[in-house]
Amino acid sequence: MFRLLIAAIVIGSVGWSSSVEAQGFRGGRGGGPGRGQGPGPDSRQAADMEVFHYLLENHTKIERTVKDLPNGVETLTESDDPEVAAKIQEHVHWMEVRIEKTNPIRRRDPLFNELFRHTDKIKMNVVKTDKGVQVTETSDDPYVAKLLQAHAMVVSKFVEHGFQEAMKNHPVPGKDVAVKTEVIYPAIQGHGGVYQLPEAPQQPRPNTKILIDITAASEPDKLNPAIEKVARYVNIYAGAGKEKVDAEIALVFHGGATLAVLNEAAYQSEFKTDSNPNLELLRDLHHAGVAMFVCGQTLRAKGKSPEDVVVFVDTAVSAFTTSVNLQADGFAYVPLAK
Repeated sequence: MFRLLIAAIVIGSVGWSSSVEAQGFRGGRGGGPGRGQGPGPDSRQAADMEVFHYLLENHTKIERTVKDLPNGVETLTESDDPEVAAKIQEHVHWMEVRIEKTNPIRRRDPLFNELFRHTDKIKMNVVKTDKGVQVTETSDDPYVAKLLQAHAMVVSKFVEHGFQEAMKNHPVPGKDVAVKTEVIYPAIQGHGGVYQLPEAPQQPRPNTKILIDITAASEPDKLNPAIEKVARYVNIYAGAGKEKVDAEIALVFHGGATLAVLNEAAYQSEFKTDSNPNLELLRDLHHAGVAMFVCGQTLRAKGKSPEDVVVFVDTAVSAFTTSVNLQADGFAYVPLAK
């Protein structure tokens, strides 16, 4: 019988409601989370969360001993309080269901996330006691055995500190746990730098469609900050997550941002500057596959014509119709005032 280490289930499940990726209890052991289903509540989430919170609030009434084994760990988790002991045992029953169906908890925590990836390699012997549960957890895989031992160490901290410790994330043994602070530019060089977070929840999804509505003007001799933000959005999909994913991004310029897309001659004439500071980055976005439109109504109202617009930006009848059309085509609308 396979069950998650009881103390981890009892004490280490804080953050359940925000981190569980409910799989509807589908799939089998070792098969990963139920594929094709997004995050959301399952039929047991509310009840399980209530038990988790009760046990966390009463963590000072829980006693725990841990013994490392050559291939795993042996733990005893008990309470002198009959109600706490009963809650521990209730919790074990439902965690057995989650483990056997590969329905993970605490996916935001790297250690828990990694442990759930290897449930098919864990051998467990669970014995109820008068006050709780004794668990022997082993694995023939040395790496998984180290995971079990690291997990047991973290759970001991949960027992000692309760919510304070359970709110933290915990590293996977043997992996580089240093916080990565290096800014990368996977698609647009020199603009819109991002940090790579391959283990984070809510990763960029393939085939996403985004319509970004840019309306704010900027100082004529400086790059419009909204265009810099668009570069960041492009870089997020190009490499800030676990892997690069394709995304279809479109920009529509209107309002104060309309004249940001003028060609060099028209921009110089309008603002008496040496050049249009937006064009270099706009060109890079174009080369990255970003579609760009400018509102023809606003352009005409400002005394300009489509011939004054840089060649890779299309002049639409209006920003309004562009927004309506693209949203009808499945684009998510993202307003970007500045």
